[in-house]
Amino acid sequence: MRYEAVIGLEVHAELLTRSKMFCSCAVVDSTSAAPNTAVCPVCAGMPGVLPVVNRQAVEYALRVALALDCEVAQTSLFARKNYFYPDLPKGYQISQYEYPLAERGRLVVDTISGERTIRIRRVHLEEDTGKLTHVNDGQPRSLVDLNRAGVPLLEIVSEPDMHSLEEVRAYATSLRSILRALGVNSGDMEKGVIRFEANVSIRPEGSAQLGTRVEIKNLNSFRAMERAIAYELERQAAILDQGKEVAQETLGWSESEGRTYSQRSKEEAHDYRYFPEPDLPPLVVDADWLERVAAEMPELPRARQQRFMNNYALAAVDARLLAEEAETAAFYEAAVAAGAAPRLAANYLLGEVFAWMNASGEPFSALRITPSSFAGLIQMLESGQVNQNTAKAVLAEMLRDGREAAEIIAASGLQQVSDADVITALVARVLEENPAEVESYLNGKETLANWFFGQVMRAAAGRANPQILRRELARQLGNLKR
Repeated sequence: MRYEAVIGLEVHAELLTRSKMFCSCAVVDSTSAAPNTAVCPVCAGMPGVLPVVNRQAVEYALRVALALDCEVAQTSLFARKNYFYPDLPKGYQISQYEYPLAERGRLVVDTISGERTIRIRRVHLEEDTGKLTHVNDGQPRSLVDLNRAGVPLLEIVSEPDMHSLEEVRAYATSLRSILRALGVNSGDMEKGVIRFEANVSIRPEGSAQLGTRVEIKNLNSFRAMERAIAYELERQAAILDQGKEVAQETLGWSESEGRTYSQRSKEEAHDYRYFPEPDLPPLVVDADWLERVAAEMPELPRARQQRFMNNYALAAVDARLLAEEAETAAFYEAAVAAGAAPRLAANYLLGEVFAWMNASGEPFSALRITPSSFAGLIQMLESGQVNQNTAKAVLAEMLRDGREAAEIIAASGLQQVSDADVITALVARVLEENPAEVESYLNGKETLANWFFGQVMRAAAGRANPQILRRELARQLGNLKR
């Protein structure tokens, strides 16, 4: 039987505030800070303490809600979500349930088949849990670090509108780009500041009825998310093909084994015994506050992509790659403002510069070139002072040591040879020195024209103007045919 995947994502994003959600403890890097050094009686769950809402966290959440076209509630409520886990110091989590901050949004993503709209069910605020470290040095035990406990956490829940891994990845990557563009989350997935949980089910193709879903917890990379969902789709299909039923449960993902595994039966809302948080008043977002947050919203990646396509005549895929990160987009626009041809600059930035970053492991912020120096090289290429091969070699030098293009070209004698007389002489010499190949060409092996081109370019140390060279080569070979 053929099945259709039905997938929804719950995304948990730590907010980039300086202090925690309900206390004044500093937010520290949980992967590097000494354990339990950013903890106070409030986030440690001591009796008698009172939480206070972090206003900056609310503003960051409002940015996300507006970016996702959500309806923002004027009044939302915090609730206690009761469950026991060793790194949850209070024995409950302060979250939002019946009355969340925002609901009914949408995120438009690009797929091979065109635009897809993924509905957003809710966006709400809560606090993060602590962190467990499991050790086994002859005495198996778990260590608890509460530095992360109480860090502001934003949960973004989609409707089950995704039906392929491509759609899931497009949604997840687009959402991550939006969070980074808004300045509310670093997107640093290896540090666990953004985590995905996938709700996955399948149903017979053409059916409108939803199948039994499972939840795959704490997927902290795009690769893990895709592999886990792909595995689960295959597992569920095999179960249904055998005439059995899929169990509703919460699953973990083993990256090393490449499989999901059962953690517990899937809880329903009533299992958490939600009730209003008695120590926090209703969260009221008045019109003036919402308008101020809206007025301060930065340009979002999708809007930037469309502007790049309109202003610089870029292809959609190039515009999207350049627009995803604000830092990359700013560099590109500064280079264009400094005189670089838009499409040529896009090609070299996405090609040579991105390849350098992948090979070197350096982030964009560590690049040694400036937009103006990059623009200078692009201008020299466009004007014919250097050819493409030379431009790529020069750019590699610039990326290594930060020197200007003109300095590298002058020091190495890399100026492009555009003198027609010099190129004419080089072509004539190559043809004269390779009579056998000329004879083969004249006898119909015309692909040798590319070989002659390469030989002349080698004789010119790679500096011959390719347009002038091709014209002259075609002229001289044409004369030989007469």
